Amino acid sequence: MEIYLVRHTETICEKGICYGQSDVALAENFEPAFDAILTQLPSEAIVFSSPLQRCTILAKHIQSNIKTISYQEDFRLMEMNFGNWELKNWNEIPPEQLNPWMEDFVNIPAYNGESFTDLHQRIGKFLSEQLSKKTNKPLVIVTHAGAIRSILSHHTSLPLKDAFQNKVDFGQVIKIAL
Repeated sequence: MEIYLVRHTETICEKGICYGQSDVALAENFEPAFDAILTQLPSEAIVFSSPLQRCTILAKHIQSNIKTISYQEDFRLMEMNFGNWELKNWNEIPPEQLNPWMEDFVNIPAYNGESFTDLHQRIGKFLSEQLSKKTNKPLVIVTHAGAIRSILSHHTSLPLKDAFQNKVDFGQVIKIAL
């Protein structure tokens, strides 16, 4: 099965803001990036999206510009929940909360949020469900950097602690086969 992992384009958040599952808007002038993304996608696909607007705006643009077999938003494709850290500058997070997480983000959840393992498990359930359908149609998944890193870890068996070795830029398209 061909899968196209698409990260949303840049948001209005300034650099250094932790915005995980916060529903922040896209930065303006995203249309040229959207058009560049379209050139990397198949002409026909099943489209999935995180329900956060920074993904759905792009996913709906894709849906209206390729032959879409089906379109679905799925909460399991959301970014990691950073709990009390949402919309805070990383430098403002108390070190007694942040440091343990930084040392073991795989297992330690963000304060009142998720760990990377939590995200990885919900992404794994989504992937298992899609693979069980045994479709021969390509999937386009519009989502976030954390979710894409999780999918790549599932795909390559890369240990979660090393998932951030996979650089995932805004608007990047990564094609894999599962």
